[in-house]
Amino acid sequence: MKTFLDFEKPIAELETRVAELRETASSGEIDIDAEIERLEAKAARLLKETYGRLTPWQKALVARHPDRPHFKDYAAGLTDEFMPLAGDRGFADDRAIVGGLARIEGRRVVLIGHEKGDDTVSRLRHNFGMAKPEGYRKAIRLMQLADRFGLPVVSLVDTPGAFPGVEAEERGQAEAIARSTEQCLALRVPLVAAVVGEGGSGGAVAIAAANRVLMFEHAVYSVISPEGCASILWRTADRAPEAAEAMRITAADLVTLGVVDRIIPEPVGGAQRAPMDAIASLKQAVVQELDSLSGRSPEEILHHRREKFLAIG
Repeated sequence: MKTFLDFEKPIAELETRVAELRETASSGEIDIDAEIERLEAKAARLLKETYGRLTPWQKALVARHPDRPHFKDYAAGLTDEFMPLAGDRGFADDRAIVGGLARIEGRRVVLIGHEKGDDTVSRLRHNFGMAKPEGYRKAIRLMQLADRFGLPVVSLVDTPGAFPGVEAEERGQAEAIARSTEQCLALRVPLVAAVVGEGGSGGAVAIAAANRVLMFEHAVYSVISPEGCASILWRTADRAPEAAEAMRITAADLVTLGVVDRIIPEPVGGAQRAPMDAIASLKQAVVQELDSLSGRSPEEILHHRREKFLAIG
């Protein structure tokens, strides 16, 4: 069953009507194929128009859509094989960040990303994609492994932000995020990052300080959530749409600002409507970026990444 966002209600009504007519038509008593085709065309047109003029706040809602692909879906669709590696070798295995060795069209890589989960049980198990210090220390361990064996790193960002709980602060959340970001910048192998949903705060940057940063068309990337920004500035989360507009959190804005290098188009209606098509587009973009960075020396890789971030702002 599809999940519809508030602004998609007119689309939902049309698609529900089409489903009802199809059920009626299956009885064979009435020929209503022409009406079904008309409503389907109208629904498709409305879907395209709606997604062609999304506000930044609506894009934030789409980026959080529960039916968008998750890390496990990308790992299955992007890679020929994936072998997860667990634990930070210090405290625990944080399932909000998943990573391991993989092959993408024959290329050996280290794949790292946030996993939110896709039902109540898995969301709790993965802590809704909000990593604790041990998650970032696992990412550091995997990046160091990649550096040691000369493997490119691909990271997939989809998190509301790092976990803000007391226990995370007690175990050094800020230090872990800072060191993970530092490790990204110190890598002597190519790092390609893709913001596939929410890119929230330092929790996202910690695995996204890359040579090339890609971003899905309806993903968002920001230093704080629109609700958090509105709560600080205006003492109410009700002004989140206004905050989202001011913060310039969309892919188009971030390409203009030089924070993101490339926008990956999504299927009409967002990645949640055609996950396999979205994953295929991401795979094509990642392979192209890995190809563009291959053959560069470690010194060139470091210089390229340094110059990229020094140029921002």
